[in-house]
Amino acid sequence: MRPILVRVIRVLDWPTYDGWLWIDGYQLAANGDAVARRSLFVMPAGLIWPDPPAPADRRSTKHTPVKRGPVRVG
Repeated sequence: MRPILVRVIRVLDWPTYDGWLWIDGYQLAANGDAVARRSLFVMPAGLIWPDPPAPADRRSTKHTPVKRGPVRVG
């Protein structure tokens, strides 16, 4: 068996054994692209949750004001 990385979409409300649950998600390739949709029957205690990614460095959305006024054309 080989572990897979899955992006969880939702936890399904399907009947299960105590301590288990169904999840819906996308299996991810090494580069992070979704390659297959999966419904998985899992025991949450056996899942390994990766650290959330650091927030992207966002550039300022402030714009330099444009000079406005009369313009001579021609």
